[in-house]
Formats: sequence, C-alpha cells, structure tokens
Amino acid sequence: MLNRVAKRLFATVAPSQAPLVIRNNSINASVILSRAPQITRDSTPFERAYFDYREKLERQHAQSFPTEFYFKKGSLAERRWKEEEAARQAAMSTESSLTAAATDVKHELEDVGLNKIAKTSRITKADEEKNIKSLDRALQRTLYLVVHKPDASPAWQFPQGQIDSSEYLHEAAERQLKEDCGSDMDVWFVGRQPVSHFKEAASRDSGETGSKTFFMKARVYAGQVKPGKGVSDYAWLTREELADYLAPEYYNAIKESLSDL
Repeated sequence: MLNRVAKRLFATVAPSQAPLVIRNNSINASVILSRAPQITRDSTPFERAYFDYREKLERQHAQSFPTEFYFKKGSLAERRWKEEEAARQAAMSTESSLTAAATDVKHELEDVGLNKIAKTSRITKADEEKNIKSLDRALQRTLYLVVHKPDASPAWQFPQGQIDSSEYLHEAAERQLKEDCGSDMDVWFVGRQPVSHFKEAASRDSGETGSKTFFMKARVYAGQVKPGKGVSDYAWLTREELADYLAPEYYNAIKESLSDL
C-alpha cells in the first residue's frame, strides 16, 4: 500500500504537448516586445516658448554673476563668458532663446580649433536609410517588433503561437519569442498578466476552431532578432507605422496598450 502511494507521489509524468483549446478556441500567446526611447524627444513650440520665458524671468531677478571669483582676469575663459553674456543680454529684448543666443556665439578658441564642441545629430544613419530592421532608428520613439509569417493570418503580427496544455501563459510567450526571433536578445517581461487580447471567430461553414490571442508585454535591452523557422521578415516599428503593417482588427485590439511616444 505504502509503496503504491510513494510511486504515485514521485512518479514523473511526461508533459502533454497538445495545443490548448477552450470552448472551440485555440489559445495563443503573443509578445509585444518594445525598445524604449533612447533620447528625450524634441520640445514642442509651446514648450520652447515657456522655457525661454521662464529663463528670461529668472535672469531678470537674478543677482549679478561674480566673474572675478570664477575667472582669471584677461583669460580666454573670461572673454568667452563675456561674449556669451553679451549675446544673452541682447536676446532679452527679442524672441530668441538665451541658450540658443549663447550657443551661436563664435569664440576665439573655436577659431583656432581648440575646445570645440560638436553636437551629435539626433538623426541616425538607420533613419536616413529607412532601415526598419535596425534598433538605431527613431531614437525619440518607442519601437515595437513585428514578424512576417507567410503561412499565418494575419501575415504581419507580433511574435506569437499556440499554447501547449502543459504551459502557463508567460511560459508560452517566452518560448514563442525564442522560436520566432532567436535567443540572442536580452529581454525582460514586464509581468505575467496579459495587457490585451484578440479574438478571431471561426467560420460556421469551415468547421475549424476560432482563436484567442493574449498579449504579454516585454522590453528588449540588447541583441537583435535572428528569424526562426516560419519567419520570413521582421521590422521594428513606431506606433503609427504599426497601423500600416498590421491588419486593422488586429491593430485595434492592441493600440490602447501602446505608448504614445
């Protein structure tokens, strides 16, 4: 008797690999994988006007700057500061930004090629080439990964697949992401609860099952996609670009879960 109980307790049961079907609907797990913005976005005209107004207001009420304490008299640094200060003072009576006025001043140090500061462009090479497979594009925006599966419907979709009856939802999402996109990406899943779902009803005449797709949210920090079996193409897209690739009903199911940036 005890031996039979022990065998039941410690027996190893092979997990079932049958697709999970509930109420004539196959259950799918999908991953909304995103890359967060890498730089701050450009200010709007209203924001630029507000910051300029606040900067000028603070300058009017500020005490005079003790130049003799911070700069050696007659030094290049003192002359540079005086040139910038003169430009800021001239901009006080105009609509020009104080910061922009000081930045536009050409200094003697820069004329001789010393201490020159060059700003990096916010437009990358991937932006110029319109390379939608690169993570180095649209640095001000959130990018989302979609894959193209010729045999699937819809063909453009987030990485997704059927859940096995032995899996949890988050386990199936992680497995499907690796199967579709490889294991070379450093990915963090935000949680174990879906953020949205998409239901596709089966045709009554076809006799096939419908489907319910549950979307999990995840972030990518490093690496790149290596398309797996059944995936012919992929793209990193902004929210607006997703509407051009995904089927309308598919996009409407997840658009409220996407970032505005």
